Amino acid sequence: MIRLGLTLGDPRGIGPEIVAKALSDPRIAALGALWHVVGPAGTGVEVQEPIGTWAPSGNATADEAEGGRCAGVAVERAARMALAGELQGMVTAPLDKHALQAGGFDFPGHTEMLAHLAGVPTAMMLASDRLRVVLATTHIALREVPAALTAAVLEQTYVTTRDGLRDDLGIVAPRIALCAMNPHAGDGGRFGTEDDDLLAPVARRCGMAGPFPADTVFVRAMRGEFDAVIAPYHDVGMTAIKVASFGSAVNITLGLPFVRTSPDHGTALDIAGQGVASAESLVRSMQVAVEMVGRRSIGHR
Repeated sequence: MIRLGLTLGDPRGIGPEIVAKALSDPRIAALGALWHVVGPAGTGVEVQEPIGTWAPSGNATADEAEGGRCAGVAVERAARMALAGELQGMVTAPLDKHALQAGGFDFPGHTEMLAHLAGVPTAMMLASDRLRVVLATTHIALREVPAALTAAVLEQTYVTTRDGLRDDLGIVAPRIALCAMNPHAGDGGRFGTEDDDLLAPVARRCGMAGPFPADTVFVRAMRGEFDAVIAPYHDVGMTAIKVASFGSAVNITLGLPFVRTSPDHGTALDIAGQGVASAESLVRSMQVAVEMVGRRSIGHR
């Protein structure tokens, strides 16, 4: 039986609520997987791997730090269980990045934390039935992108994307496009030279299409021309996938030795505890995780 961790995320947010909804969903029951819930007791969700007890103090600053600590410890615990072979992967409910740091974890998000724990290069992919987007750089300021976007980073992102599409999603010969960094792919140097001097040579070496301007490449991918688009920085990629498929996309961490998926949304602190949060993206994340474990199992036979 497939065994997967399911972290509760930040207990102040909608994580516990959507986990409870998903676990009671007949679509999840039909998967036949064993879900090992990891997180604090006291949220109203039964946990199989408790990491303490959630008992909010009423002090917003203290509760934010404790919520971030609980979320971080849960991710760390589930990842170490996966690395030890006790779980085949993990699905993570949303955490709050500011709270995570306040809780003592110096990572800007799940992806970077998991890459550190596993000691491997990873890539963040947002995937739906309409579009797949991979981020070459993730949670950094826009002004830092030109220095961070090196040939080595782009080539590693391509390799991780190619292997993930093939091994985890079953796409035998992935068609990957590279999104340009500048408007109109630099327009021959008028709006920047990075696309001509850096991105285009990498694309040629790797066999990627592009670089193509952001205002066309995602449309072309949605029409079926490409299996995935590598975006040079966070917002250009995230905006495309969220406009195309918000609420039904899945965040997949490519490159890990175990499966990891997550919903495409955040903690939604403004609606937490009201019973109105949708579990659809989490349900889809759980379905995709089971599918990915199945493909990996077949590939390792």
